Amino acid sequence: MDRLAALEIFVRVVDTGSFSAVARYQQIGQPAVSKAIVQLEEWLGVSLLMRSTRSLVPTEAGRIFYERAKRTIEEAHEAVLAARGSAHGLSGKLRVSTSVCFGRLHVIPNLSSFLAEHPDLEIEFVLDDRHLDLVNEGIDVSLRMGAMPDSNMTARRIAEGRRIVVATPAYLQRHGTPTSPSDLVSHQAVIYTPGGGGEPWTSWTFRKATAEVSVVLRGRVKMTAAEGLREAVNSNMGLAVSSEWNFSPELRSGKVVEVLQDWALPLTNLSAVYPTGRLASTKARAFVSFVEQYMGAMNSVSPAHEAASAAGVGQADERDTQRGRRAASVDGGVVHRGARSSATGISSSNKESR
Repeated sequence: MDRLAALEIFVRVVDTGSFSAVARYQQIGQPAVSKAIVQLEEWLGVSLLMRSTRSLVPTEAGRIFYERAKRTIEEAHEAVLAARGSAHGLSGKLRVSTSVCFGRLHVIPNLSSFLAEHPDLEIEFVLDDRHLDLVNEGIDVSLRMGAMPDSNMTARRIAEGRRIVVATPAYLQRHGTPTSPSDLVSHQAVIYTPGGGGEPWTSWTFRKATAEVSVVLRGRVKMTAAEGLREAVNSNMGLAVSSEWNFSPELRSGKVVEVLQDWALPLTNLSAVYPTGRLASTKARAFVSFVEQYMGAMNSVSPAHEAASAAGVGQADERDTQRGRRAASVDGGVVHRGARSSATGISSSNKESR
């Protein structure tokens, strides 16, 4: 038996924990499966499996070999697909991770056309707001917003979105509508805390023309997931700074509105992230291109922003040329200054990469 076939048998044995299951799948006898594993162990000079009457468990060397063997098989399969060309379509299973909110609002509703184009492809979604270990979780590609915590990961930016301040009309009717960033300190904010134990996203810098204002939000309610943030805002608990993508349905319907639309916050990025040390599969690349295409075609969902854009509010070029013209002044949790001034008052974390 050739070594690539033996590698595939070993990987399937680890995945299923059964010689007989692999034999049935490969349509060979169970002794042939056992012999392939023994030959691999003799070739490597190490034991790959701990065998008992009830289970097959990989040894430490077996676990290490399993990851590399699985990668080798995947890359060999990708080489075959590349040689045959794309006319045959995509097949097999693609495992994708993204946040619950982004997946529910933007990936799943657009998925039908991609599946129709590739009828032999299966997609398994892992919806989790945490940044998962892609290798250990067997993820082919992850769609992530904001900064990448691990610089060794292979990432490509595929979309750019606005951050905005959102609130319900009912909340604004009761508490008033902010007309400048400094007004936010007198409002209850719903605070996003990423990863379950990360630093709360409370400090933000707003820009308009040559003006720059840094604000520290205050709020009694903190959320570790965007779905919770959405629900709290929709329930009139407070206003929030969020990606426009997180409130697309409500912004379109008017259930939630954008405030301070003539002020700009740092943008957020959507990136496709691939496991370290692995080539991006043809399936993963095709899926990412699909997401990039429909996200790139998405216009602003905020009527207020569309009106402001039509009026020509907030020219970035003008801000850049006016850098450093005004000194900073501090007032109760708010920093006012000229565009990108180096003057300091209150320490502010822009979180531009979030």
